[in-house]
Amino acid sequence: MSEKWSLRCLKTDKQYSMDYQAPYSPDGGLLEVIPPASSKCGLDFSILDQRLISREKLDNSGVWRFREWILPLSEEEMVSRGEGNTNLYDSKYLSEVSDHDQLFFKHEGENPTGSFKDRGMCTATSMAKKFGFQAVACASTGNTSASMASFARVAGLRPLVFLPAGKIALGKISQALAYGATILEIQGSFDDALVEVQKSCEDLGIYLMNSINPFRLEGQKAIFFEILQQLNWKVPDWIVLPGGNLGNISAIGKAARELKNRGLISKLPRFCVVQAQGANPFFEMMEKGFDQLKAMEPETFATAIRIGNPVSWQKAFQVLRESDGLVLEVSESEIVEAKFHVDRSGIGAEPASCVSFAGLNQLKEKKLLKENELAVCILTGHLLKDPGANQWVQEESRAVKRMLLSEDAHERRIQIEKALQES
Repeated sequence: MSEKWSLRCLKTDKQYSMDYQAPYSPDGGLLEVIPPASSKCGLDFSILDQRLISREKLDNSGVWRFREWILPLSEEEMVSRGEGNTNLYDSKYLSEVSDHDQLFFKHEGENPTGSFKDRGMCTATSMAKKFGFQAVACASTGNTSASMASFARVAGLRPLVFLPAGKIALGKISQALAYGATILEIQGSFDDALVEVQKSCEDLGIYLMNSINPFRLEGQKAIFFEILQQLNWKVPDWIVLPGGNLGNISAIGKAARELKNRGLISKLPRFCVVQAQGANPFFEMMEKGFDQLKAMEPETFATAIRIGNPVSWQKAFQVLRESDGLVLEVSESEIVEAKFHVDRSGIGAEPASCVSFAGLNQLKEKKLLKENELAVCILTGHLLKDPGANQWVQEESRAVKRMLLSEDAHERRIQIEKALQES
């Protein structure tokens, strides 16, 4: 490893300058950002704690507060709109449901556009602006498009979104439309849209913003940094998170690896990636011992992880191998039940987020999660990202409580008292 920041090809191990702009190396390998070898990047926990009480704009960002660990940019080059700083919840209700006391929920749906994507978009947008691009593009199942469109407009760039026609939750695409993104629909799946956007970016000189962009993952690393800070710099035993395109597990695992290599933490958490049964190519690969991922046609009502050919599987595989991690699959009924409980806890999240809680319950059932171990579930998207799913889940759970109040005052009072008793 060199004494300066660089990009490394995962296929050949060759290194490239940070000015390299393509998502893949010339040999066709995914790239990852490599920080300097022998440096803590001038940052320690006490400095980060001081920044929590600062009024400076970048200190108030849940990404750029950790800037020395993120990217070597000047402060003028850092694009921000107050991303990160999401809550880490403990819930007595969810602890009782799962029968596990040492349980926290990191809610990335509290980012500005409602998902964890904002962390990576602030770094990728910063690089797009630094490189001099005028337009950015992504393929999306919803959250990516909303986040990219927002950050592009903040940075003065034009956003283009490629998406699978008819397969995106309205709450997500409406955000991208509101921010003024140009929407280009593709007949097919997310994976088909990703192929098309890559070709278009290469042909037309547009900057690609999907998670194969190595700078995206650098912003998402801050999820791990923030969890540590919220736990007073204690490393959790488990981090459980949804698996779609596998960028999040790749980023959070990379963050843990880098801090351990710098001697700032003594251990890695174990990572558990959770996929829906209808969109589970990574689970199938790990379960059957394959050395390559086999793409599939995905189907699940958890739209944010309806991905059949995740591009970051190699990076995710590395994280699981390093951390003694594993992949689980959950059924649609398990996702419904998990969402019901996450919503009823008063926290709430979109369906794809809730697979993390469904996965945690499996860890308990399989006796892989010990009683004294601290677990953090990542909730990736806001409750209102998929509003149609909210009522459907409640109806499936037979828990919708609605009644037409009587016009008679006495009868109305009886109805209200009954509703109060049943709530």
